[in-house]
Amino acid sequence: MMTVSVRYIVDDVDAAIPFYVDALGFSVAMHPAPAFAALSKGDLRLLLNRAGAGGGGQSMPDGTTPSPGGWNRIQVEVEDLDATVADMRSKGCVFRSDIIEGIGGRQIIVEDPSGNPVELFEATRRAEPGRSA
Repeated sequence: MMTVSVRYIVDDVDAAIPFYVDALGFSVAMHPAPAFAALSKGDLRLLLNRAGAGGGGQSMPDGTTPSPGGWNRIQVEVEDLDATVADMRSKGCVFRSDIIEGIGGRQIIVEDPSGNPVELFEATRRAEPGRSA
């Protein structure tokens, strides 16, 4: 599988890095300047750009500056959603809701330090044929 890149606009790259590394298990691939970092987790490359800085964070020709937030998000699968949420709450992370139960699993949306949403997802465990759940 090829690497997929997603760009998030953040207020402070240095504040965002520990959130993704310590709380979500990303690693820093590069951090060449205060306004940019590339993180990785499996086949996902997360590009962090400071709003208003050059490159992916620069203003549009009409003067509009990219800003963090919204509802489009990356999804990070976790083994134990309850334990992950408890750990992140103890670290002061902000959640948009409580855990939501769905057909395919359970999820919750946590915000990075700039307010960008990250969906934490725990898949429903299905019994294998011939075995009990």
